[in-house]
Amino acid sequence: MLIPIRDHNPSSQRAYVTYALLAANVIIFFLYFPLFSDDYALMRFFQQWGMLPARLSAGQGYETLISHQFLHGDLLHLGANLLFLWIFGDNLEELWGHWKFLAFYLICGLAAAGLQYATEPQSMIPMVGASGAIAGVLGGYFLFYPRARVDMFLFLIVIFRIIPIPAWLVLGSWFVLQLLGGLGASPEGDGVAYWAHAGGFIAGLVLCLPLWLRKGGPRYWRACDGHPPHGEAQYRYVKTSVPVAGRAMRSRPNPWRK
Repeated sequence: MLIPIRDHNPSSQRAYVTYALLAANVIIFFLYFPLFSDDYALMRFFQQWGMLPARLSAGQGYETLISHQFLHGDLLHLGANLLFLWIFGDNLEELWGHWKFLAFYLICGLAAAGLQYATEPQSMIPMVGASGAIAGVLGGYFLFYPRARVDMFLFLIVIFRIIPIPAWLVLGSWFVLQLLGGLGASPEGDGVAYWAHAGGFIAGLVLCLPLWLRKGGPRYWRACDGHPPHGEAQYRYVKTSVPVAGRAMRSRPNPWRK
């Protein structure tokens, strides 16, 4: 398992909108958290405020195209989304500016919902989560900082490592997995809105393209070789008091969607 924990791409200003989005998602989640003790009440809530394709097809619930972006199916869903927003959001906010970044974020969420709706216009399964909007952030980051390093935490049974990997590989692989998931998803689904993720990522790329061109396009890449133009963060690793186990001596033989 590989989990992103940080990038080597510090921003030079405070990401107020990113912080506000993080806070809004957490606050809203805990406002309806008591509903998790009642499955029926929770489903009614998600049907009311989540993006329900069949409801949109009936000409209702257009407000859910925004509201679904601030709802999450459980703590793991919330935590995973906010981790990606925390790592990558500040750099896109710095590029766009605060209010334009907010508009960019919400439009990516709308595009994500639109593609998911187009694939299942009569679905009765509500879609919730900020994943589509955050996927747009990933798409923009992929365009601007393809060679920025992202620290990935490797967890493999008893192996724990932090591995720096270029952003183009991390985010490009993630996007390909969403496409494969969408193409191979069963009719019943597995609870993941793959096409919403793909739609948000594509929207982020497309929306950032004019900004990238204004900054010089390919010349912007050549100027910094795909790395952050202000220099990468350098993290210092220190030894801890945790003992390292050596090789054992052989002796006696002794086990919601989005």
